[in-house]
Amino acid sequence: MIEKQVETLHPHRGWVELDPEVLWTQVTDVIKEAVQAAGLQMNQIAGLGISTQRGTFITWNKKTGKPFHNFISWQDQRAAELVNSWNRSLILKAIHVISTIIYFLTWSDRYLAASSLTFTTQHVSLRLSWVLQNITEVQEAANENNCCFGTIDTWLLYKLTKGSVYATDYSNASSTGVFEPFQMCWSSVLSKLCSIPMSIYPPVEDTNHSFGSVDAEIFGVPIPIMALVADQQAAMFGECCFHAGDVKLTMGTGIFWDVNTGNHLHTPRAGLYPLVGWKIGKEVVFLAEGNASDAGSPIKWANELDLFTSVDETSRMARSVVDSEGVCFVPSFSGLQVPVNDPYACASFMGLKPSTTRNHLIRAILESIAFRNKQLYDTIVKEVRVPLTNIRADGGVSNNSFIMQMTSDLLNKKIDKPVNTDMSCLGAAFLAGLALGFWTDKEQLKKLRRTEIVFEPQRDSGEYKLAMDNWIKAVQRSLNWYSQTSY
Repeated sequence: MIEKQVETLHPHRGWVELDPEVLWTQVTDVIKEAVQAAGLQMNQIAGLGISTQRGTFITWNKKTGKPFHNFISWQDQRAAELVNSWNRSLILKAIHVISTIIYFLTWSDRYLAASSLTFTTQHVSLRLSWVLQNITEVQEAANENNCCFGTIDTWLLYKLTKGSVYATDYSNASSTGVFEPFQMCWSSVLSKLCSIPMSIYPPVEDTNHSFGSVDAEIFGVPIPIMALVADQQAAMFGECCFHAGDVKLTMGTGIFWDVNTGNHLHTPRAGLYPLVGWKIGKEVVFLAEGNASDAGSPIKWANELDLFTSVDETSRMARSVVDSEGVCFVPSFSGLQVPVNDPYACASFMGLKPSTTRNHLIRAILESIAFRNKQLYDTIVKEVRVPLTNIRADGGVSNNSFIMQMTSDLLNKKIDKPVNTDMSCLGAAFLAGLALGFWTDKEQLKKLRRTEIVFEPQRDSGEYKLAMDNWIKAVQRSLNWYSQTSY
């Protein structure tokens, strides 16, 4: 597998950005190197599927194609004050009341969802609103109908086709927070609330769709682009979670729990978010998702502090001590999401002692990821009405056996980890291959997924009660740490 690390930029505290030109160069380099490593020529590539990080967006000049600013990451906190202000506003309270009344009159899930509407920093909505309010060039271009908005998939599609194709797919659009999944279109109501002009949104197409071809000048030959898909939905497809009740746990930079809810759109109650998994012709599959921003990021941070030399040794370090000696780590570099929902929470170690060692610190970090998994899974059990079946894990952090085993123990569930943990890439390839006729149905795809190990519960979840209770206490003390003006 060929990969390149995308560097994140932090121009101000709480801001997280990506350089679009650096990203573009890395993407084209990876494609060229991957084709070469496979011993192929570009003219042998039948089609391309693109899976990208969701919620990270950019705006650019429609006439020149020049970006107005860097990509603003899904982890970015610059709109935290705006989010907090909206969630406490009288307007939102009025929307909740009116939607509740209409729901009892119509029994339409659309109004039930609106009755619990809240904003988060992870959704594009208020970050895009912040851009329109604070970057004059973007506001002027939007007023002149000269502004394009796009998540990473849309930007790459635009660049690969040298500006001839401007589009996104339903999985990416539904992850922005300004898409109406009940109507399967951009939400005019949410856009008006956030002061976002409807003219800046790209057209929304099926997940596997003929999106045009890569311009021949880029790779020497035109290559059909046959699929666009958001990374978590792509991982769901790559894991072959095709049936209602199938569950996917992805642990990469963040933690993402997704449940296939079939053709039923989940109505949020305790914080899970309804998404379009994929749309292939008439087939529309919906997901319910809960996530946490920090999983791999605290491990990477610990590595940068030289708490360990190789990520492979962290499981051994954690197991070398019987417990964390009362040390708790709160994984909140980008706030805490479901079910806590506090963008102002801080990351912290608590319970440090003179006897605390690196092994205790590493164990506390790994335990915190397992505890977040437990919180998210409990939220899913509470909120989702579809009976849960298989749990399949992927992402780089799923290679950590300590986290995986502790998560299995806490949930008292088996967790299936595949040989290939980079499921987003595989999902995009599966979708493109189906569109091209390389595979004819999903049954063929199921035969391609291979299990490496199934983690089964080895300890009673009650044995972790004291440690988790202490951790929850540490979380409570980390809440609302930063003032609203900090960002």
